[in-house]
Amino acid sequence: MKFVVSSTNLLGHLQSISRVINSKNTMAILDNVLFELEGNMLSLTASDLETTAITRFEVDNAEENGKVAINTKMLLDTLREFSEQPLLFEINNENFELIISSENGKYTFIGKNGGEFPQLPDLSEEAHNLSIPSNVLYGTINKTLFCTADDELRPVMNGIYFDMTGERLTAVATDAHKLVRLHTNINAQLGTGFILPKKPATLLKNILAKEENEVQVTFDSKNIRFALTNYTVVCLQVEGRFPNYNAVIPQNNPRKVIVDRATFTNALKRVSVFANQSSNLIKLNLNNNAIEISAQDIDFSTSAEETINCQYNDEPMNIGFKSTFLIDLLNNISSSDVVMELSDPSRAGLILPFENEENEDLLMLLMPMLLND
Repeated sequence: MKFVVSSTNLLGHLQSISRVINSKNTMAILDNVLFELEGNMLSLTASDLETTAITRFEVDNAEENGKVAINTKMLLDTLREFSEQPLLFEINNENFELIISSENGKYTFIGKNGGEFPQLPDLSEEAHNLSIPSNVLYGTINKTLFCTADDELRPVMNGIYFDMTGERLTAVATDAHKLVRLHTNINAQLGTGFILPKKPATLLKNILAKEENEVQVTFDSKNIRFALTNYTVVCLQVEGRFPNYNAVIPQNNPRKVIVDRATFTNALKRVSVFANQSSNLIKLNLNNNAIEISAQDIDFSTSAEETINCQYNDEPMNIGFKSTFLIDLLNNISSSDVVMELSDPSRAGLILPFENEENEDLLMLLMPMLLND
């Protein structure tokens, strides 16, 4: 098997899929990337058994089909040091010896039998199919991924829930302290859904940033497949039932605050420096078109307060939030102004963009923290 490929093109594709590979694998073959040549199309496959990523692209001067597994780290470390140039790959299909010839040298690897690489899982005949514009899928993952949990006891919260039971696609993520729900107006009436794990979601987010065409999503009761122009990602779903997210979203929130997002975020960042490092508690005092943001750390006798303008004409109110969570939510809203909908200091607050992006309806929720006063 023989082919010529651009060093930077190969490195780019290899870096995209190598994020799947774990630092410690149960099978030695999973430390490798599978190279498979058919005609002038080269496929690269990386897997950790639960998530598999495949990329395909054309190469030049291809001779003799074949497949071989090559150590990922060694190959990446070598390719990073090349300037842009054509590389000649020559692989012996019998003993899997690989020779890479560059402009100035030769590099020899010993590969493994590509036939030992795990096979892709087959999706059942009852699998559901959905076509999603790549920018919609990218936006959905980008705006919800930060809210996923790392909870071994509740694995269903360690991913993004795609709910396709209504007339729109709803994506939800929560870690029990904060929640994000995104409605997108695409026809997704499948009457079912799936939970996309964090790892393949992160992988897709990086790949989708450069994708222009629609993404074909196919899923059954166990697996999900995302087919892009040059990439395919197949992963296991998170098993279990996602919590009833609608039940935790408060419906009656009489107090509404409209504030400039950047001004609010920057003030929070400054004041939170003086908050207790274990709790990160900041207090918001709402009163007559102003928010007083304050924090203190009694142990170190430090405190800070800052007042910013807003639109608020209701009864005065004090409410506490974890500053890191609140800043996280505000950083993932693109609108220049945000709306905070509150009822009382013990109930969750809603944070909404003042203006939603086209065909979107974004809602974020944050649980309050107890104030001593």
